[in-house]
Amino acid sequence: MLNTLLPILIFTALALAAIGAVRRMRLWRQGRPSPVNLLKGLAAMPRRYLVDLHHVVGRDKMISNTHVATAGGFVAAAVLMILVHGLGIANPLLGGLLLLASTSMFVGSLFVARRRLNPPARLSKGPWMRLPKSLMAFSLGVFLVTLPTVGLLPDGLLEGSGSWLLALVLAGVVAWGLGEMFFGMTWGGPMKHAFAGALHLAFHRRAERFSTKKGGGGRSTGLKALNLNDEAAPLGVEKPADFTWNQLLGFDACVQCGRCEAVCPAFAAGQPLNPKKLIQDMVVGMAGGSDAGYAGSPHPSQGIGGKPVGEHAGSPHGPIVALEGKTLVDADTLWSCTTCRACVEECPMMIEHVDAIVDMRRHLTLERGKTPNKGAEVLDNLIATDNPGGFDPGSRLNWAADLNLPLMADIKQVDVLLWLGDGAFDMRNQRTLRALIKVLRAAEVDFAVLGAEERDSGDVARRLGDEATFQSLAKRNIATLAQYRFLQIVTCDPHSFHVLGNEYGELGGHYEVRHHSTFIAELYDAGRLTFAPWKGGRVTYHDPCYLGRYNGEYEAPRNVLKALGIEVKEMERSGSRSRCCGGGGGAPITDIPGKQRIPDMRMNDIKESGAELVAVGCPQCAAMLEGVVDASAEVRDIAELAADALVERPAGDASGGSRRPAATTMTAEEVIV
Repeated sequence: MLNTLLPILIFTALALAAIGAVRRMRLWRQGRPSPVNLLKGLAAMPRRYLVDLHHVVGRDKMISNTHVATAGGFVAAAVLMILVHGLGIANPLLGGLLLLASTSMFVGSLFVARRRLNPPARLSKGPWMRLPKSLMAFSLGVFLVTLPTVGLLPDGLLEGSGSWLLALVLAGVVAWGLGEMFFGMTWGGPMKHAFAGALHLAFHRRAERFSTKKGGGGRSTGLKALNLNDEAAPLGVEKPADFTWNQLLGFDACVQCGRCEAVCPAFAAGQPLNPKKLIQDMVVGMAGGSDAGYAGSPHPSQGIGGKPVGEHAGSPHGPIVALEGKTLVDADTLWSCTTCRACVEECPMMIEHVDAIVDMRRHLTLERGKTPNKGAEVLDNLIATDNPGGFDPGSRLNWAADLNLPLMADIKQVDVLLWLGDGAFDMRNQRTLRALIKVLRAAEVDFAVLGAEERDSGDVARRLGDEATFQSLAKRNIATLAQYRFLQIVTCDPHSFHVLGNEYGELGGHYEVRHHSTFIAELYDAGRLTFAPWKGGRVTYHDPCYLGRYNGEYEAPRNVLKALGIEVKEMERSGSRSRCCGGGGGAPITDIPGKQRIPDMRMNDIKESGAELVAVGCPQCAAMLEGVVDASAEVRDIAELAADALVERPAGDASGGSRRPAATTMTAEEVIV
């Protein structure tokens, strides 16, 4: 009886899964075109899954091992089941492998069940609570019906006239598992991520995140430029169908694990943003309907007087942020994001939350002019004065009147162009700049500044969604830089560092850019700096988002502190999991209220480390942390600490007593030749 029922069940499930796959693909294809290499993407998918994705999943060893056992067992069991029970290839070897695969899957499902006994708040409940049972049903059912194939049970045990009830029970268990694993994978359910996730890895919008090199992929964090010359192209994303098709595919790949929720600073602060809920809202909008079926944590404001789950609704061609009536997403949800990329860094499905948020901000800013609070004022200032504070551009160097800084307009070519950034107008960051200049001069670095020719890098405008102002600033900066010769740009602002190094290239500006902590570390390694040993108290280091998660630089700042004789007392959340200070993405400008302030939470992290001083490498981080009332630690930039510890080298000592062989650096003249 089972020999008749199993092929019917298997191929019916496969047929329904295929129908569901076509239906799902039609939902994704509502999005805008995005060219991909189909064959190359599909060929790369196994490695991206086994290597790149598992670098993220592997951060939690127990979950990683569970996933390997469960997912690996399922894939193997599904293929072998089709061969053995679907096509009737009753080979004892294949049957034995099928038993091993289903056993692996069953063991993994036990750990999934254990995880669901008392699940953390970040995990979605609802249909996800039945997943362990479905996994067990599939693996156990396949295991039992395969036993006769390998001779562990008599062939006729399930075929006699008196065994029809047992055969029906086993067929029912297998059908339950097939329904969840195959049918649910494409029609919707807890396993939907397996189908969409695999294709998402194959056709990821940022294919450059993956690599064939050992150790996984590269880093791709620069925002994609809008083609402002294409009158037919939408200015940002107004409706779900304005996303590219592979962005919609990425949203559908969400496994609802809530890792993004757990690390989101805005969510922790009680602001109206939950990145997991936002991605699920995009899925709702893509398919049409409301969020009534959402079974995870809502964003915090939904628990303190905001709209409850079920009150958000949308459609593929309807506005995401509606002007009246029900809306798919509230505008404040989008403006709460600090663009810190903690969500992207933690996502095991490698979804690009920040890209989506900025795309939607672009529509609100460029098409509707709806940038909240001081947003409009800042954008107006950037247009009128080339800086967000509205200061006289000619006053950019007033703070350095006594430093006699060399100007590029006079020198034309140098080794290092020092990019001041908008910290040049901020009294706090002026101290950092003066310290950095002291360090550069102590190391006898050939440098100069643009002075009044320097404009805002455009970072704030771009994160606030004003792509037009960003591109205007960027193109004028690129034109200015093209007049001069230099080897590299050095800046103490990670935001300028990121934009100049990663986002100007798409507009024609290609530069080698160094963060000042990296450059100071290189100068020290080359023996051009000598420091007195640290005699202060305990020190911790705060990783800036735009230096760490955006650009992968975690070691250089710590190397500088080590060179100063400082043993860093790491915070619990440091490195790639550092908590944002709250200063990025224009968040201090849009100023969406929550239950607490993000910098206050970060200062509490510092307090828990026991540090008396926190070293920073970003002017916005310094400003946000120094703005904390009753701060428990002093805030100092790495450049300030280095400048205070400088020891003057003996006259005529060109090497400064190098600790390593001096790095060879070509001069500007050599490059020109």
